[in-house]
Amino acid sequence: MRPRSALRSLCLLFFLSGACGLTYQVLWLRLLSLVFGVTVHAASTVLASFMGGLALGAILAERLARRGHPLRVFAALEAGVAVSALATPLLLGVATAAYRPLSTASPDSLTLLTVARVLCSAAVLLVPTVLMGATLPVLSQASLVRAAADTRLGTLYAVNTAGALTGALLTGFVLIGGLGIQRTFFLAAAVNLLIAAGAWWLAATDAGAATSAPAADAHAGDASASAGRELPPRLVLVVMAVSGFAALALEIVWFRVLVQFLPATTYAFTTMLATVLAGIAGGSALAARHLARPAAWGDRLAWTQGATSVIVLLSLALLGRAYDAGWGVDRLAPAAVAAILPAALLMGYAFPVALALWTRADRAGAPGRAVGRLYSANVLGSIAGSLVAGFVLLPRLGSRRALIALGALYLLTAVALFASRRRWLPPLALAAAFSAAVPIVPDPFEVTLERRHGRSERLFWREEGVQTSVSIHTGAFRGWLMYLDGLHQASDAPEMVKLHRLIGHLPMVLHPDPRRALVVGLGGGATPGAVSQHASDVHVVELSDSVRKGAEFFRHVNYDLLRQPNVTLRVDDGRNFLTLTRDRFDVVTADLIQPVHAGAGHLYSREYFSLVRDVLDDDGLALQWIGLRSDAQYKLIMRTFLDVFPETTLWLGGQLMVGARRPLTLTPALVDAKRARAETRTALDEVGLDSFETLLSWYVAGPDELRRFVGDGPVLTDDRPLVEYHRSLPANDPPVDLSGVQGDVQRLVRR
Repeated sequence: MRPRSALRSLCLLFFLSGACGLTYQVLWLRLLSLVFGVTVHAASTVLASFMGGLALGAILAERLARRGHPLRVFAALEAGVAVSALATPLLLGVATAAYRPLSTASPDSLTLLTVARVLCSAAVLLVPTVLMGATLPVLSQASLVRAAADTRLGTLYAVNTAGALTGALLTGFVLIGGLGIQRTFFLAAAVNLLIAAGAWWLAATDAGAATSAPAADAHAGDASASAGRELPPRLVLVVMAVSGFAALALEIVWFRVLVQFLPATTYAFTTMLATVLAGIAGGSALAARHLARPAAWGDRLAWTQGATSVIVLLSLALLGRAYDAGWGVDRLAPAAVAAILPAALLMGYAFPVALALWTRADRAGAPGRAVGRLYSANVLGSIAGSLVAGFVLLPRLGSRRALIALGALYLLTAVALFASRRRWLPPLALAAAFSAAVPIVPDPFEVTLERRHGRSERLFWREEGVQTSVSIHTGAFRGWLMYLDGLHQASDAPEMVKLHRLIGHLPMVLHPDPRRALVVGLGGGATPGAVSQHASDVHVVELSDSVRKGAEFFRHVNYDLLRQPNVTLRVDDGRNFLTLTRDRFDVVTADLIQPVHAGAGHLYSREYFSLVRDVLDDDGLALQWIGLRSDAQYKLIMRTFLDVFPETTLWLGGQLMVGARRPLTLTPALVDAKRARAETRTALDEVGLDSFETLLSWYVAGPDELRRFVGDGPVLTDDRPLVEYHRSLPANDPPVDLSGVQGDVQRLVRR
């Protein structure tokens, strides 16, 4: 095989490697969130463990490369990734078994929980991520790559990132919804084994590659070598570490900003991740082409960093202008892509340039070691960036100022690069451009307020917390409205309060003696507030502490919930709490959570409903809001709930399901006993539940009618969260029609 053909084959293999790597990342983050929860603390720990493995692999790559031909070592790495990835389910079970006693021993110690999460996630991720992190440094040792390292390393980085882009799109838009998580693991592992076989075969063609390299590519190495002496090598290392920090922190800030403009679905997040990866891949490919020509690459890197600082600010300005212009979601999504893409292109351009400067600064050094050190520095910076952005920058500075601070980091790296060569005019020009751009960076909350929330609303309070952004608005009816990440969550409008209260009241009335209750989600507090009017011991689990603060504005409709002696609030992931708790409850209910939102599949799966069932006493009741949605989505949710709770009944026009271990029995004493207490009677009167007959009028159907209605079909599982990944469902799905679903409530009545 000719060298160019061999290089194309290697690029194809590394493209597929990148696709598999990103696929695994998405799958691992989703699976481990089932163990640790979806809190920022847990997600950041898992991400840090993932990237820490990549960094360690890059550091160890030189030692691994000594064990044989680099392409055969690469083949072994890919085969190892396949085997270790297929072992994920077994290792996940081990991690779960280890995490439960550690977390229950010290549930309120963030330090101990973080240590437990690091250890358990390392058990799952360490081996495959170390192997992944070693691939690029190992390939840099191959003569096929060393013949023209500057351009070919940049090309490999570009195609690997392009593969990651493809993996992100396929996994997010097709594979999880279409195949499920386990089958996607098998598919990715099979591709890894194909890569391994291809690399092993390709190793036979690598021996003559070094002597057959095109003259132009060889000249590129000399050009970059002279450029490498322009900058202190350690400065290049520091610049790439800082760039890694700023780049990943920017992704987090961008995602937090974009939910103010776009629906917070998994597809929106996948699109934004793909945009970043597309920019990095395109910028890297462009840099690889440019590196074939002599240039002052130290200056080029400095200008790239400086331009990134300004473009980062303009990204939010462009998105704000598009929103001000009245663009709808169908045009805002492309506008968001256009806003992020230029900055990502510059980020992608910088890494191959820095890599060329770094590796050619020392001709005598081993290229694998040089590539590994720079790559690991960049990845370690990314780890720090992900942690600092979520825990420090967003809560302390907010989205706008965090974006400006990260742009300033890029500017500082440009100034340092120019200053190392005693050049002062370019930094002054860049600083002037940056200063001019700062005033036009809008506040995303203010930009979206009028169009998203209406002219009649006014922002009164907000907090960009660690977990979510919470804002409180005043409405046209002179009341309060709560938004979480830009999405409406609660208000004190009478109809909204009534619905939320009924989610709390209905199971408490249907249960003959509800003493202990669990409410998943706080929101404005109307649901747990209603529960608190019945039970003597109410536990509320809320994901975000910022929501707790926002609920204070709804004290007049949540019965001053957070100050009641019978109420305990825990800031935690609701599913994680159910997994770990040893308590048992008479009633479990939940605040309204839209199943199509990103991550909501964890709270609508068969496994989640099973956790709810397992914490209920024998006569316990579980209430699940289902809402009125498309036919396929509605039946999927109901069929799943019925699968876990065969004695399910449907209430309130088809919006609420009540699950029980035993057949439900209704007696007049259910309502009479609750109304005997003055405070509870007043609370029930406020939602119109004034008699046993009113309760019966809310009944829609029982388990037999519901099973006939939903028929046979798939259910929602952790493996296939079909409603969250709703593009896998039939297109043009009609609204659910419940006109033929009607049961005889008198069959349940015992007088």
